[in-house]
Amino acid sequence: MTEAFVHGVLLAFGLILPLGVQNVFIFNQGAIQPRFVKVVPVIITAALCDTLLISLAVGGVSLLILQWTWLKSLLYVAGFIFLLYMGWSLWKAEVATDQSEHGQLSVKRQVLFALSVSLLNPHALLDTVGVIGTNSLQYTGTDKWAFIGATIGVSWLWFIGLAIAGRLLRTLDHSGKWMSGLNKISALTIWLIALYMGVTMIMSL
Repeated sequence: MTEAFVHGVLLAFGLILPLGVQNVFIFNQGAIQPRFVKVVPVIITAALCDTLLISLAVGGVSLLILQWTWLKSLLYVAGFIFLLYMGWSLWKAEVATDQSEHGQLSVKRQVLFALSVSLLNPHALLDTVGVIGTNSLQYTGTDKWAFIGATIGVSWLWFIGLAIAGRLLRTLDHSGKWMSGLNKISALTIWLIALYMGVTMIMSL
């Protein structure tokens, strides 16, 4: 069981560490929200989405779904359009330097954005299915539960850590210049990922 747990931890970190839309968004929200409690909906939403995707991957359900070519194409198109919009929203976002909520995303928009960056990301879905789902096949019983628990636990802790890191940046930036720059960098990163997705989508046609 210990081996399965360690395997799950290392595998999850390997998948979650690279820069991606989900990571960028959570860090960004941790930095621009006036209070840490305001970013909790983003953390919970993203973590629950990862929990769902990992559970479906281990259960083999998502593998069957993503075998449908039309569904994969739909995910790419929807993800591409959404990322363009999300990048534009972050680029235009205003930064509040006090504890007011001026320029901040509402809870509803935070949750919708977190859902979108978690579920409308074909590469993340394919990684979850192809890597976590495939690696889980070697385990059964308590070993499989240890593997699942490790991968899910890492995602929850990682998202909390990202939000805290963003919050630390906010406490150091009293002028708001760093956070304004962060919004621009986040937007550019998201647009680059959208461009990559668009090219991948065209190449697969």
